[in-house]
Amino acid sequence: MTVSLVVFDLDFTLWDCGGTWCDHTRPPYRRRQHHIVDADGLIIRLYDDVQQILSVVKTQQLPVAIASRTYEPGWAKMLLQLFEINDVFVEQQIFPDSKVHHFKLLQEATGVRYEEMVFFDDEMRNIRDISALGVTAVHVKNGINWQLFQQYVLHAQQGSEIQYA
Repeated sequence: MTVSLVVFDLDFTLWDCGGTWCDHTRPPYRRRQHHIVDADGLIIRLYDDVQQILSVVKTQQLPVAIASRTYEPGWAKMLLQLFEINDVFVEQQIFPDSKVHHFKLLQEATGVRYEEMVFFDDEMRNIRDISALGVTAVHVKNGINWQLFQQYVLHAQQGSEIQYA
């Protein structure tokens, strides 16, 4: 299988907002070392392997996108900026609607066929909906990790393991 676009959800996939969704946090946000704190002191952090995964996709020049359902897209975009990962994504579909709509817009914007996309998300309803389109949809239980990324993206791309430091 050729992977031409990797798509990530945000909440509970790329980041943890203190056990809730980013639209349940409260700006303003402040950066503190490797995490972000909201106005109530809630810690927002990227999952442990996210920086390494994003570094590899940049090195491999593999396009990545976001498909996130949130009622506060501006807040999600602020967090992407504060984490300094905003520029990694070729497309961002961040708005309160079904993931099917997100993916239709992603396909229109990128020209990538559904069968060449891999999607990581924490919600089974999204996995079912997007799988029905022909996308390889991968359920993540505790955020994206290197093992899942390697299994569904790198092995599909190159047929061999890539290690990160």
